[in-house]
Amino acid sequence: MSLLLFKPRPLRGWMLAAMLASPSVQALDVLQTWEQARAHDPQMQVVAATRSSVQAFEAQAKALWRPVLMGSATVGAMSADTTTTGAQFAVGGQLPSTGSFATSASAATSTRWSLQAKQPLFSPERQAQQAQLHTAAGVAGLRADLAQQQFMLLTAQRYFNLLLAERQEQVLKNQYAAVSLSLTEVIDRFALGDLPVTDTHEAAARAEGLKAQLLAAGSEVQMARSVLTDSTRLGADALKPLAPKADAAVIAGPTLAQVLEQVREANTGVRLQKAQQDVARQELKKHQRSGGVTLDLVASAGRDRLSGDGDFGTSTNSQSQQMVGLSLNVPLYTGGWRSAKLQEAVDAQARAEAEVDLAVQQAQQQARSVWLALETGPARLTALKASWQASTARLDATRLGRQVGDRTTLDLLQAENDAAQAELAWLRAQTELLLTRLQLDALTGSMSVQSLQALNAQLAR
Repeated sequence: MSLLLFKPRPLRGWMLAAMLASPSVQALDVLQTWEQARAHDPQMQVVAATRSSVQAFEAQAKALWRPVLMGSATVGAMSADTTTTGAQFAVGGQLPSTGSFATSASAATSTRWSLQAKQPLFSPERQAQQAQLHTAAGVAGLRADLAQQQFMLLTAQRYFNLLLAERQEQVLKNQYAAVSLSLTEVIDRFALGDLPVTDTHEAAARAEGLKAQLLAAGSEVQMARSVLTDSTRLGADALKPLAPKADAAVIAGPTLAQVLEQVREANTGVRLQKAQQDVARQELKKHQRSGGVTLDLVASAGRDRLSGDGDFGTSTNSQSQQMVGLSLNVPLYTGGWRSAKLQEAVDAQARAEAEVDLAVQQAQQQARSVWLALETGPARLTALKASWQASTARLDATRLGRQVGDRTTLDLLQAENDAAQAELAWLRAQTELLLTRLQLDALTGSMSVQSLQALNAQLAR
């Protein structure tokens, strides 16, 4: 008479989710995780610093056409000797006379001060530079937007990585418990002479293999949890991710043509390349033939004074000057520098245009791949769910057959493994589909908090 041991039924998905959710700890959704990461992760500090540079570029652009005031002052020791011939001078009320005079000062004290003001009136180069600074401000904003979108997507990936790692560990624990029961039964039946020793070896080997997998799964959970903890500054007990709904509604998305058009017009990376193209276009204007012509309104005032002892006794020489007028500057010859810079700017603009086309092409290829994944995703989920249900039913039948002797221990162990892998594959496909929707939002330039809110609606509370 063989000894038949009672073996519990495997945990279903809803039972497993209920076991993972602790009644004393509130689950954390993706939006809450993002809010914590945005407040604490150093990556967002980088984004904030990048965004703050926008104001600096705008301030520089405004300052280009404002007046400039410069002041200078010098003091030092100086020697001077002057001789003037053929000069006409008069002393007192006498008639002017012609003669020569000389001045001399050695070890004298020289002082000089001046004020200069300049208001730019016309400068094609300055106009191009101002346009570049405005574009640079836009580039800084786009870089910040792109970094924030990428970090938002990364936070969602970290969230689901922890969910999958915890679920995988729990499934392996359940599988290990079932295999341990099978090993106990096999050992007992082998002792009674009801099973060959090979069944004992197979069950023991599977148990040891699962033990090793459990150790690896535990390490993955610790790593995924530590990554999310470092980003959100939340304790490990607070990190309780939510699983996707088993019957999440399929949301109708835009057509492929609409997606490709949105990518061309609104993709952040494409817009960034277009801004770089504008910078290259303005650089070309700076080095054209008329780019170096400038017209400025200038005003200046200054005074020079030299005082000391010389060959003719103590002497003092003072000079003051004031001027208001226009200053026109026209570059006539620069040794080929301007023409070389112009050719460099022409090549840079051609390269920038090609980089825009390349960015559009790459973004549209990614969008096409993501869109196709979204289109086939629901059907893939349905197939994986059916596979999981079939593997669970097959496990039940194999367990019953094992009890009546129609199935071997190896058949039962394989059926338990297939059921566990099918459940994990279904859950992984669910998370991949949710992340794919976020990727499409990022590619079309519509990634925002509303995207995370839409994702939260697909999670089981």
